[in-house]
Amino acid sequence: MLIVGLTGGVASGKTAVSEVLREEGAYIIDADQIARELVQPHKPAWNEIIRAFGKEILQEDRSVDRKELADKIFADPEQRKVLNQILHPRIKEEIARRAREIGQKNPEAIVVIDAPLLVELGMHHKVDRLIVVTSTQTQQMERLKKRDGRSPEEALRLLSSQMPVEEKEKLADFVVRNEGSLEEMKKRAKEVFKELKRGMLQKNKKQ
Repeated sequence: MLIVGLTGGVASGKTAVSEVLREEGAYIIDADQIARELVQPHKPAWNEIIRAFGKEILQEDRSVDRKELADKIFADPEQRKVLNQILHPRIKEEIARRAREIGQKNPEAIVVIDAPLLVELGMHHKVDRLIVVTSTQTQQMERLKKRDGRSPEEALRLLSSQMPVEEKEKLADFVVRNEGSLEEMKKRAKEVFKELKRGMLQKNKKQ
């Protein structure tokens, strides 16, 4: 099994890249999806979040208003730390569990962990290869406006709260620049997958 990290800045196009990798045959573990599952009403993490941030972050159906919570934590580093302490250990545990499960079913699997904070959490030390997706700040702001309805000021605040993508690029085995056409991005993502398959073969030879 080859474990691959996939990361990049917010709204850089990681999801589009992970879809291409999935189509090529990779198994995708989506950290954001895990986070959404962990904060479903009445789950342990949900209870802790309500205790820490209050019921005002709940929507009518008792689910967490993710945008409301994001606004709170990006405005206050201390609150961000509190949320991270609640969620990150659980996310890491679930990623590891899913990867083990895939490996048991298919020892030849290429498993891609799609996680925006992969480097910040130090998880890049535990992967065999690291892919970083880049995009221009203008494109990221445009996507945040379209996707979340964020104003330019909100988008900038969110972008500036993250580790600069240049720092992540220094650690990358592969960079996918999602700055041109969709076709260019797909072509590059497919090239990367071919390289990953080669890496899988090399890993198997060494074992």
